[in-house]
Order: sequence, then structure tokens, then C-alpha cells
Amino acid sequence: MIPSVILAVATLLAPGYALAQPRQSADTESALRAQSDRAKVIYERGKKAHYTKKFDLSGLPHYAPKELLTGWIRLHGNNYLSDGMLGEYWQQGFAKYQPGIRISFYLPTSAIAFSALYYNQADLVMGHRPSFYDLLSHERMLSFDPTEITAVTGSYDVGGWENSYVILVNEINPLKGISMQQLDGVFGSARDGGWAGTNFRPDWARGPEKNIRKWGQLGLTGDWADKSINLYSFSPRYNTATDFSDKVLKGSDKWNENMHAYGNIVKPDGTRIVEADQITEALGRDPYGMGFNRYRGDRPKVRRLPLAANDGEPYVEHTIENVQNLSYPFYTQQYFYVSVKPGTQMDPKVKEFIRYALSQEGQGEVQRDGKYLPLTAEVVREQLKKLE
Repeated sequence: MIPSVILAVATLLAPGYALAQPRQSADTESALRAQSDRAKVIYERGKKAHYTKKFDLSGLPHYAPKELLTGWIRLHGNNYLSDGMLGEYWQQGFAKYQPGIRISFYLPTSAIAFSALYYNQADLVMGHRPSFYDLLSHERMLSFDPTEITAVTGSYDVGGWENSYVILVNEINPLKGISMQQLDGVFGSARDGGWAGTNFRPDWARGPEKNIRKWGQLGLTGDWADKSINLYSFSPRYNTATDFSDKVLKGSDKWNENMHAYGNIVKPDGTRIVEADQITEALGRDPYGMGFNRYRGDRPKVRRLPLAANDGEPYVEHTIENVQNLSYPFYTQQYFYVSVKPGTQMDPKVKEFIRYALSQEGQGEVQRDGKYLPLTAEVVREQLKKLE
């Protein structure tokens, strides 16, 4: 770690008044134990590159400072910047071009990112898309929306680093593929509208006639035609599920009424079972099952379905190349957010760092870290327009 890296990993310590502390509930103890176990796994996973494939970054611009600046950038949020090596790589790489700019990281979790913005505790945050109340709080506190810049594409198969979504079925299921609209019919239900940020969209309503509940509605024949589709998913409380809803269900909370939803659990013997494994195991036992999951490598007795972005379009296989180039519809991304009041300019130090992160050099560090995937040239061009 070089001297210019200030990595503020904050641990909140309770005051030393042990006698006054109430006993924690069994649920609280279980949740905290699960978080502790997760932290150990993520730490070990973060210290190595998980893919060695080199993507062509020649279409991305090289970083060239528009001006040399001095001062600090406070970057809060996404813990995976420090759980892996990318935060350090970006810090060191940026310092070669802008030695007068220092970056202080406060990276306990993406969950604190937006509050840091609207309380002016951070100049820049990184994380997944904000929840409804994250965005509503920013709008009510500051009276405008934050600026969103796509920073990286989520990983192909590295758990925690926004690994890509897959649709799974039992290995004996003959279905060739499924479209995003069909997924809405399978996983969703009739709705009076959807959500775009904090705006309710009645024009996104749909009726029950678009529900898909039988395998025959997806084109299967014979004994399959009248069999019910048994669904398995993440609990709707998880960000994974809300992101799925935003991509597939128009931001609706109206899910299939018969869906089995799972969360992380800690068994009485202390072992932890993540929801992704519970979903996969259930699908392996159920020939009529379908589920969505984050991909962490192939599992026994299940297979991935190719996806089509729209009805009638070709199905796209789930490969690392297709996730990185965004032709596979269920890619994920991580974002920078900055509060820039309309009529004012973004902090030039923040703008220079974002330009670096989007450059051939910055995305090269993403590739070197080997967990997130680098952006395409087209995505970078669209993000740079937002800085002008």
C-alpha cells in the first residue's frame, strides 16, 4: 500500500458499558454470524484474479489529464473495491497522472453510498442502482437526481462482484431458450403499473392474460404442456430481486403468486447456506422447476437457458464474452454517483478520476483485478457524454 492510499475501513465499536447492553435476539446473532462468515469468504475471494481472458480495450480512449489538480476525493460505498484489488489499482494508476489528488476510501458497503451523497459526506460513491428510498431521500434532500455513470460491468461468475444472472431449469427440461418478455409472464403477475425510479408508470400495466404458468405456454408439448412451472428465486427483499424486477417486471413488486423465495440461513450447527445454493438444489430435484440465480459456475442436475432480449430475436448463450459485450441480456453493472446541482459544474477532481476510470488505463486495471469485467467502447462513449 503506497502512502497516498488512505483506506478508511471503519469498524463501529460499542461503548464499554457491557452491563447496560441488552441481550441480542437469536435472529440478530444468526444474522451477524452470517455476515461474519460472508466477510471471510469475500476476503479470500478478493485477493486473486478469477479470469485471465484479455478483452480488446483498444477502442477506449487513453487517459490524458485536462489539467493537473490538487486536493482530496472522498469515495464511499462499494466494499468490493477494497475487498479486491481494484480500489488500490485505481488509486495507484490515477496517481501517476494526477499526483496532487488524494483519494480517501470509506467502503463498508454500497448500502451507505446514497446517504453519504445527500449528507455531503462523499464527493463520489460507487454501488448498485439506488433503492426507491435511497433515490427519494436524495430528491427530497437536494431537490435533484444524482448523476449516474456506469463504472464497470459485473463479473461473469465471481460471487459478490455483481456476478451475472442466469435462468436455470432442470437438466431434463427440453426448453431451448426464453425471452425477457416471457420471463415477465413467468415471474410476474397482473399489475396496475411499474416504477421508473420514483415515478409510477400506469402505462406499464399489464393484465393476467399475459401470465405464463404452464410449460405449454412456452411452447413445450406432450406431457410437458399442462405441467405447472414451479418457480424458485431470491427473496424479494434482496437487491438481487429488486434488480431482477427492474429489468424484467418494469419495477413492479407483483411477483408470481406461487414463487418459492429463499434467503441466506444459518443452521443450528453454525453452517451457512446461501440462497443461491438453495435455489439450485431445489431445481435439481424438480423437473418442472425454473429459477433465476447469480451464476457461480455450473451445478449438478441443472442447466442455463439462453436468453433473447425480445420475442422473436435469437437466443444468446451465457458466456463470459457475451456478458462483457452486453449481448447477453442479463448482464449487471456497477455505477458511480455524483451530486451535481443543475446549473453547476461537477467537481473537476471527481470528473478527472471518472475519466481515468473509464479510460483504457482504468478499465485495464479492471481486467487486471480479474473479477469485474471491463466496459465496452460504446458504453464508455455514452458515459463520457454525461461529463461534458
